[in-house]
Parts: sequence; C-alpha cells; structure tokens
Amino acid sequence: MAHPVFPRLAFARLASGSLVLGMLLGVFPGTPPWPGVRSLGPQAALAQSTLDEATTVRVYDRVSPAVVAIQTRDGGGSGSILDASGLILTNAHVVGRDRVVTVRLADGRTFQGDVVGYGQNRLDLAAVRLRGNPGNLPTVTIAPPNSVRVGQSALAIGSPFGLQGTLTVGIISRIDTERNLIQTDAAINPGNSGGPLLNRDGQMIGVNTSIFTTGQSGGNVGIGFAIPTDAVQQFLASVRSGQASTTAQGGRTDREPTAIALNGSPVQGQLDSRSNVLPDGSYYNPYSFEGQAGQRITIDMVSNELDAYLILLAAGDEEFFVQDDDSGGNLNARLSVQLPYTGTYLIFANAYAEGETGRYQLRLSGNGGNAGTPPSAPQGSGSVLRQQGTLGPGDATLNDGSFYQEYRFQGRAGQTVRVRLSSDVFDTYLILLDDQGNRLGENDDRSPSDTNSELVITLPRNGSYRVLVNAFDRTGQGPFLLTVD
Repeated sequence: MAHPVFPRLAFARLASGSLVLGMLLGVFPGTPPWPGVRSLGPQAALAQSTLDEATTVRVYDRVSPAVVAIQTRDGGGSGSILDASGLILTNAHVVGRDRVVTVRLADGRTFQGDVVGYGQNRLDLAAVRLRGNPGNLPTVTIAPPNSVRVGQSALAIGSPFGLQGTLTVGIISRIDTERNLIQTDAAINPGNSGGPLLNRDGQMIGVNTSIFTTGQSGGNVGIGFAIPTDAVQQFLASVRSGQASTTAQGGRTDREPTAIALNGSPVQGQLDSRSNVLPDGSYYNPYSFEGQAGQRITIDMVSNELDAYLILLAAGDEEFFVQDDDSGGNLNARLSVQLPYTGTYLIFANAYAEGETGRYQLRLSGNGGNAGTPPSAPQGSGSVLRQQGTLGPGDATLNDGSFYQEYRFQGRAGQTVRVRLSSDVFDTYLILLDDQGNRLGENDDRSPSDTNSELVITLPRNGSYRVLVNAFDRTGQGPFLLTVD
C-alpha cells in the first residue's frame, strides 16, 4: 500500500520514509588494512558482497510460507506470521482504519483477521489475529535486538504490486539511530509494506515500512526503510499482554510541495496535525524549487517554538541528500550547499522531535547559478563540491568509534582535484574512495602545524567518487567545511 506525498516526485509510504540517504563502501571483506591506514571496519562492507545462491534459496524456502498478503478496503500489503495460531505482524498504515482485513497465506488459503493492536506514538506497526483458530501455521523467527550491522546481507519477502511471494536481495545500507530505522537497498515497492526484512539466517531483522521514490509509479530507487526488532519486540509484548492500543492513529502524508522562490520573501509556515508525518512521528512540510548545476544556495529555517530540522533532496537522484539540525544557531537549521544538478529540488521543513509543533520561517537564498558549469568541471573552473555540516552524535561511526559523513562528486579520468576538510573545533581526517570502494587516498594533517586535512589526486576514471568526512578519533565532533576543487 503506497501513500504518495505528491504525484510526480513521490515520497511514498509503502511506504513515507525517514530521510536518510547514503551507503558507505569500503575495503573488500577479508582484506587487511594497509600499513598505517585506518580500517573502515565492518560498517564499510561492499554492496557487491551479496548472498550466495544456496543461502538465498534456503532462506526463501524457510520463510516465504510464513509471509502473507493482506487486503483491505483501500489497498493492501504484507505481513509475517509470528505464532502458529495466527498472530500476524504488519504496518499500521497497511490496515489503515479497517478493523477486519483479508489475509491470504502462501499456500492459497484465505482467512479473515481482526486488528488487535496498533503501535503507539505513531509507530507504524499493527497486529492481526486470524479467525477460525488455524493451527500449525509456519512462523517467522525474530532476530535478537541490536544484531544488525551495516554491510550485512538483507532479504525482503512480500507482495509488491500484488505479486505475493516476491523475494529481493541487498544489504543494510545504514542504521539511523536517531529515528530508529534500518535503511536497505534491497528492492522494496508498494505492497512490501509490513513484510519482513531478513538476515542470511532467515531471521526477521525489521518490518519493511517505507521507500523513497521519484516517479508517479511509486517504484523502488534503492532506498527502503524497516522498523528494527527492538521496537517490534516492545510492540508485540504490549499486544500479548493486552496493553496495545486498539485505536488507529492517523498521520497525514499527502500534502503536496509548495513552490518557494529564490531570494524571495521568507515563507511563514507551521508544523501541526495538518502536516505530513514521518515514521518517527515528526511533522514536516514539503517545498520545491528549480535549481541549476553549480548554483550555491542557503536555506534557513528559524523558529522560536520548535527545534527546526532541514532536509534537502534532488528529484531523480537518490544519492543527493543533505540535512541539518542546529547549524543556524540555537535551535535553528541552516543548509549551505552547491547544487549538483539542474532540475527540481525538495526542501522538507521538519521538526527534530516526535509530535513537535510550532510556527517557523523558511527562506531560500543564493546566486542565480550557471547551468553551463556543472559540479564535475575541471580544476580551475570552480568548486566541484562545497559542503558545510556538523559531525557528531547521530552520524555513522568507523570501527575506531570516530564519526563520519559521506559525500559524492562526479569526476573524469585524468582530472586533478584538491579535496580539503577544515574545522576550527576538531582534528579532521579525510578519506577518498572510488565508486567501487577502493581507497584512493587519505590524510590527517596537511602540515605539522595544521590539523585540517587535504588531498591532491588525479582521478583514475570517469564516474562517481566518495569523500568521507571523518575525525581523527572518537572525540572529534563539530562544524566542518568540505571543498573539492
């Protein structure tokens, strides 16, 4: 079941998702770190590390009989049988406000099911109990909490577009600890909602709940999200004890983006129950503008009533994603970026906390841009990438505990680039990878008296390159400036 936020550039709730992009590719598994080189650790596993065929078949044969299709008056989705008497776990947005749903098992049998519990505080989970006291049903086993690692294999089983029993395979791309979501590149589409995300042992590691999509069809673009097992176990405990909510909680997810003008008057907005809602329960209002490649923009979100949170997306490119919490001072948010493409961009004016409401002011400013000067222009024609941000809690970590963020730029074979990372408050560390995860260079201090980092390198091939903004040790955090010229 999909709930598109807007028709052409759908941010679909499956699937509407928490807004996190990016996937870190590192050294090949089993390859020891080079002498004197920082290891990216298990969180930097290559996406190419896919399951072998025998494992994929074994997991599917074991788990698919316990994955069901759910049909409601308005749509449908998927679910997992958790006990042999017919308790099924799915998404709250799959069942909607229906109190009775139709459940089709993998063997073709059909049952009516009663919705016996909903997640509280907008947690997108629901429980269904099959009627008729069926017995000896196949079940899905839940993995232990906190057993998921970035880079591990992931499998999704469900009913995308009504095709029951569909299997897709990928990896865990990111774990968003702040919003308690698992990100995966396993193909998840409308109809996968409520189905299981599995590890290589066939254990459920999450409940598929949301995707990013950039077309009217609502199809997958490689960015899906699942609710992890810690939240699942807590919800199931409340269902089994009879303490789960029996009232469906609404969440508006259909507000279309409002156009915002460059260098125009500030927009006055308000986050409240009429706003769109993310799976973490936070409200957001969407805005759109037309940008040009190479254009420098600044977005300010100011409020005296809520903790402002800003998110910037590029329509048609799931890899471009920038977010900020407090860079505008106090609880205000600010993003200053150079746009990588000519086309439509989306701004989400968001609140940091679940259910947080209040008025805000949003302003988009910048130069007129130059579509003839793309970000991948040769050295000497301007910056390829310029990014301000803040490193710290909420970011991913390498195996030494140091925080990192990842950014991409396009380069050409033979092009020489200078990558610089500077901060006034922490000792920076810079790592450059190609799109296959091969390490091209890294730097700690550009001079004995300067803790900022710098790399000058000639690119080996045409394509996408990845810069890791990192700190020298786990204590390093704070504002930074990254430039690629």
